[in-house]
Amino acid sequence: MSRLPPPDLKNPVHWLAFGFGSGCAPVAPGTFGTLAAVALYIPLSWLPPALYLVVLGLVILAGIGLCGRTSKDLGVHDHGGIVWDEFAGYFVTMIAAPPGWQGIVLGFLLFRLFDIWKPWPIRWLDKNLEGGLGIMVDDLLAGFYALVLLQLSYRLWPW
Repeated sequence: MSRLPPPDLKNPVHWLAFGFGSGCAPVAPGTFGTLAAVALYIPLSWLPPALYLVVLGLVILAGIGLCGRTSKDLGVHDHGGIVWDEFAGYFVTMIAAPPGWQGIVLGFLLFRLFDIWKPWPIRWLDKNLEGGLGIMVDDLLAGFYALVLLQLSYRLWPW
């Protein structure tokens, strides 16, 4: 098994794409990246909904460039340590999230479930789209699936 090339964390593009270093975890970098996203989500959750969506749009647009550039620099299409896409996917999950720690935890679990499981068409998109958009889109769709279940769960069984 070959080792993946390491990022240059002195390069701000790599540092951001690797989730401020969270993607350098030796195991489960996507999970560690999502945990870092949770830490960032908490202050973002205080934003008015419209501003949250603006920030999310900027995270997505920046992510296409960050992930694409880092992937190209490292010569690996979707390097496991690139976790900016996990940030964006988790932030999608948490659009208008129910208040409290339960929503944060359930959003985390649902997002990780869909990001790992990759039900149709997530797996297809993951395998067939290239570049920064290809890296981002499967996590954005996993985030959307998790968003729908998070909202449904709160409406059916409010906590």
